Parts: sequence; structure tokens; C-alpha cells
Amino acid sequence: MVQRVSRARVVVADLPQAEIGLGVHVLLGIADDDQEEVADRLAARIARLRIFENEEGKLDRSLLDTGGAALASSR
Repeated sequence: MVQRVSRARVVVADLPQAEIGLGVHVLLGIADDDQEEVADRLAARIARLRIFENEEGKLDRSLLDTGGAALASSR
């Protein structure tokens, strides 16, 4: 699942917290037999999703266009 966020934070016991500003929070599931090439392709697609507004209010900007961040969590 990919969610557009103005900020996000993940806290896991005994680990440093992870926090971002404008960007996407990705809830990610990975299986033992998943391939690295597929993960790379998925990451590139997420980075290019046009889910951020431009100056006219249209959703046609990506993470790459906005310089936003991605925070991925697996649970």
C-alpha cells in the first residue's frame, strides 16, 4: 500500500524511529522468494507515481518531481 503523507513516523521498540516530511509511506510485504529485480522495478514505479499536486492543483507530480521522501515499513 502506498499512502501520500505530509509527514510520517514509524517507531519500533529498541530501534531508532524513522520520520519523513512530505512523501509517501509504503506498507511493504516481502516473501522469501521475491526477486531483487522486481523490488527495484516496484520502487521505481512508486517514485514515479503522479500523486502530488502541481501549482494548478492537478495531481501530476511524482516523488522525483517534488523531492519528497519515502518511508517503507513491513509491519
